[in-house]
Amino acid sequence: MLVAMARKTANDDPLAPVSLAVGQEDLLLDRAVREVVAAARAADADTDVRDLTPDQLQPGTLAELTSPSLFAERKVVVVRNAQDLSADTVKDVKNYLGAPAEEITLVLLHAGGAKGKGLLDAARKAGAREVACPKMTKPADRLAFVRAEFRTSGRSATPEACQTLVDAIGSDLRELAAAVSQLIADVEGTIDEAVVGRYYTGRAEASSFTVADRAVEGRAAEALEALRWSLATGVAPVLITSALAQGVRAIGKLSSARGGRPADLARELGMPPWKIDRVRQQMRGWTPDGVSVALRAVAEADAGVKGGGDDPEYALEKAVVIIARAARSRGR
Repeated sequence: MLVAMARKTANDDPLAPVSLAVGQEDLLLDRAVREVVAAARAADADTDVRDLTPDQLQPGTLAELTSPSLFAERKVVVVRNAQDLSADTVKDVKNYLGAPAEEITLVLLHAGGAKGKGLLDAARKAGAREVACPKMTKPADRLAFVRAEFRTSGRSATPEACQTLVDAIGSDLRELAAAVSQLIADVEGTIDEAVVGRYYTGRAEASSFTVADRAVEGRAAEALEALRWSLATGVAPVLITSALAQGVRAIGKLSSARGGRPADLARELGMPPWKIDRVRQQMRGWTPDGVSVALRAVAEADAGVKGGGDDPEYALEKAVVIIARAARSRGR
């Protein structure tokens, strides 16, 4: 994938002798590096990649890394946080810029700004290929980023879908990119606002409670989709088992309660009236035996995510499938 949203110089060859990635957006900086490495390995599968921090690039190190090889191997040398290089190492880099070695691509990652500006200016003067990787602080920039992600992948998403995704995910570019990838992998055809809403709206739709709601409604596929997203965005597995337990217990409580108005049941069961209405809709396919089966599945999953199993994700997936099946137990 090309570096989305990056502004580049006229020299857009990733195998240019020197590439300069400027900015503080980690995702774009990493993509700039991956693009160069991918191009180098497409030209030579045995390309040697050296990824260095300033403390690893001491005076003389660059000369060693770029010295001629008996085997004339292709090499990519990545220097991260180039603005933090020592004065002596900066001299080495500037000298190298004047006569870069063949079959070697030097990639300098620089935060921009005043610190280390002399090296930045020298690289630009030497004709380095430049990729701009600025922090995207404006919502409009993040919206453009999402649109570019879909477009670069050859997929179509409506303007409303892109805006909904930005509103739901927020400012983290890695999470936005991950969300786009998830939608592309899971959804066929044009991605619209309804699809994005089902996955991500307000994060409540992508939370542990969405997993539980879809499971107790018997919608296994949607529950598993929400589960994958929740785990990918850092929701703790124990929160998901807790939500599953609450969802199943609410079904059990309401099914055994006496009939009455939502307000009366809310007081009796300790639930808000709106939840009484929701649970009533969710409990239509449930039987007492189904509730028992589902509660056992939740207990097993809870043990699995708290160290009793080798794969917490599998334990949760298994519980979701069992609960969704139990939700359709009436009428079998």
